[in-house]
Amino acid sequence: MKLSDFKYKLPEKFIAKYPAEKRDKSRLLVLHRDTEEIEEKVFSDVADYLNEGDCVVINETKVFPARLMGTKDKTDAEVEIFLLRELENSLWEVLVRPARKVRVGNRLSVNSKLYCDVIDNTVSGGRVVRFNYIGNFFEIVDKIGQSPLPPYIDRDPEPLDKERYQTVFARVRGAVAAPTAGLHFTKDLLKRIEKRGVRIAPIVLHLGLGSFRPVVVEDLGRHKMDSEYYEVPEETANMINQTKKAGGRVVAVGTSATRALETSVTSEGWAKASKGWTDKFIFPPYDFKIVDALITNFHLPSSTLLMLVCAFAGRDFVFKAYRKAIREKYRFYSYGDAMLIL
Repeated sequence: MKLSDFKYKLPEKFIAKYPAEKRDKSRLLVLHRDTEEIEEKVFSDVADYLNEGDCVVINETKVFPARLMGTKDKTDAEVEIFLLRELENSLWEVLVRPARKVRVGNRLSVNSKLYCDVIDNTVSGGRVVRFNYIGNFFEIVDKIGQSPLPPYIDRDPEPLDKERYQTVFARVRGAVAAPTAGLHFTKDLLKRIEKRGVRIAPIVLHLGLGSFRPVVVEDLGRHKMDSEYYEVPEETANMINQTKKAGGRVVAVGTSATRALETSVTSEGWAKASKGWTDKFIFPPYDFKIVDALITNFHLPSSTLLMLVCAFAGRDFVFKAYRKAIREKYRFYSYGDAMLIL
């Protein structure tokens, strides 16, 4: 398939700028792959589709306030510094805006306790910087950084975003974008699911800005994903394998959990404990080894996330569901509504 196969038109009014009033009261489309039936539900109904013996895999990554505002030494020009990933102690890959004003050798000051020196260029506004600071780096960033909302939300971060652009199971700091399928869960909903005899298994995949980076080549085989750090613990791998051996389903919460699981797989098709960096790009056709069901949001046209969903449920069926969602005025993207694909 080609890039042009994944384009669609979405009226801007359907892009969710704010989260639903309650996490689990967002709308839910349930897609049945075997019959191509589509049901309209509320997200809290997701528990009704999970059976005893199933395993739900959640991404415990935690978003941190990665957007810093600083000034360029000597000129005092204002510069935005967006933290992407830590390469090693104090050495970070960042995005800077406006990029044309920031060169190797520049010093960017954030406040009296934090500054960085630009030591290398990457691509598309990227730089490698070395931070100098007084105190604990992440404690400083937590106090002065801004929540890294996706660009299509097109508003300044507000206090509610610190809580709502974070899952209730976020635990491991490292993401600059939320695993948005997980935003719909509440602690009470997770308890309901566990009471049904469903096991909850954690993984980690730290989402970067690559989630929003558009594919620009028509031949999908030429697209290169950004590498993102992931961990599949041994306990989770064992839980998944036990589930599959007993005939239960592995339900991935989000495309990030899906990519981590499909990265961490043996040649025989079993989950294995592993950690490291993955640039796995899933697009049609693809033979899923681990994931049996998927919870996901509605994604950007021509995005790698949409391509993964189409690989899982079939491009025509997914687009049928998207057309229905647009007709029924569902909310799209990170703060939007969800799909459960069975």
